[in-house]
This record gives sequence, C-alpha cells and structure tokens, in this order.
Amino acid sequence: MIRLQNLRCTFHAGTPNAKTVIRDLDLTVQAGEFVTIIGSNGAGKTTLFNLISGSLMPTAGKVYIGDEDVTAHPEHKRARYLGRIFQDPLVGTASNMTLEDNMMITCKKGFKWPVISLNRKMRAYFCEQLIHLKMGLESRMKENVSSLSGGQRQALTLLMMVLSRPDIALLDEHTAALDPRNAAIVMDLTTRFIREHRLTTLMITHNMNHAITYGSRLLMMDAGEIIIDVSGEEKKKLTVPRLLGMFADIRRQEFENDEVLLAGGRKTEG
Repeated sequence: MIRLQNLRCTFHAGTPNAKTVIRDLDLTVQAGEFVTIIGSNGAGKTTLFNLISGSLMPTAGKVYIGDEDVTAHPEHKRARYLGRIFQDPLVGTASNMTLEDNMMITCKKGFKWPVISLNRKMRAYFCEQLIHLKMGLESRMKENVSSLSGGQRQALTLLMMVLSRPDIALLDEHTAALDPRNAAIVMDLTTRFIREHRLTTLMITHNMNHAITYGSRLLMMDAGEIIIDVSGEEKKKLTVPRLLGMFADIRRQEFENDEVLLAGGRKTEG
C-alpha cells in the first residue's frame, strides 16, 4: 500500500522564484491496485513519482509504504521494494553490458556481493525468462544491450524489474517513445506482469485511451492536484470526451495539451 499525506513540494522555497508543483496532496493506493495517471505537461505527475521513489524529498507531508513512514528514506533504500521504468528505453539497462550481465545485476539487487554467480543454472533461468517475452532474446544473451531495439530494451527492462521482486511498480510513460506496434507489445507484457506478480502499480501516460483502458483506477492531475479519481463501474463507463468534460466542469476551462489530445483521440465520441 502507498499512502501520501498532505504532500507538498515547492521548488526554490523561500525565494522569489518559489514554485509549488505538488499541493497538499492526499492519496491512498491499496496493495495490488493498478492506477493510471493522466494530466497535461507540468501537472506534477513525474514529480509525484520522484517523491514516492525518494529521488526528491517533499517540502511537507508524509510518504508511507505499507505502515512504514519512508519520507526520510533515500532512493536506494526504497529501491528494495520499488521498481521504476522511465520513458527512455536507454535508461533502464546498461548498454555496454550483455543481456545476461544486465539480468545478473538485477538478481543481485538489494544483496551484498557475492550472493549468486553467473553459472549454467542462472543462464538457464535467464533463458527461460526471456523466452516468455516472445522476442527471440533468449538467443542473444551474450550480445550487448546496445544492439537491441527500443521496444526490446523496454521489454527487457520490464522483465528485469519483475526479477528484482518489487512490491510497487512506477511506470513513467514507459511506452511513449515506442512505435505503436512495440508499445502494444510492451503494454501486453506490462499487464501480464502486473497480474502474475500482483504488483501495486502507478502508470503515468499521455494517452487518454490507455488511461481509460488499463488499470482499475484513473487519476487526473492538474497544477499539482488530483482533480479526478474514478474507479470501478464509473471508470468502465469513461470515454475521452467524458473525461475532458469532467475536467472542464471542475476547472471551468477546456483541457489544452496537444500531445495528450492527439494520443487520446479527442474529436469524436463513438
């Protein structure tokens, strides 16, 4: 479970350039919940992930993982139970290392060296896991990751995250840099891994259709606040125009973000 209590983040606090990007935010995500997050550029989505992961400390408020207050815990300490995937496929892997070496590092996550070694048994295990990706990577284990396509790297990053056995997955627009075919493949893998490993998941997306289609709950952020929070039957009935209408009713203005609107298919309601 993730619980955020009165969370606030202000950059350059106490100066004339002070800017509050997260505003007294309260949020509880139950264990096993799959939450999609949508919002315009500057809404505070990535900052929210930075606060949960520990790469950024809040100006005020608390971050709880389960029943533990982790507000002061550094990023490396939270990484023991939290996995994060970024938009850029180059971020999640070491380009100049082989697939099997990348996977080996993942399996050592959270342990002191040496715990396990890259032996025949481990290679067989890695091969078995790669076969499940259905991308032919099991025959390329000794190749450097730099030889893979963006879609293959992001799929490998997903697998590596799962092998590290996190409780929580933070997916920060992890398909946005991929072509539609590879984005669909990675999303299929994402939903399968979330289901099989019962991950508590937050997924930022710029694609309104993805935000509506995937997950059990949808949040819309604007100006550092959660302004829409829908789940269950209400979420199942959502369409892009209805979501835009909800935004307009709350903010008394139209949603304006070309990237999100183009990805969401704004103009028609089927």
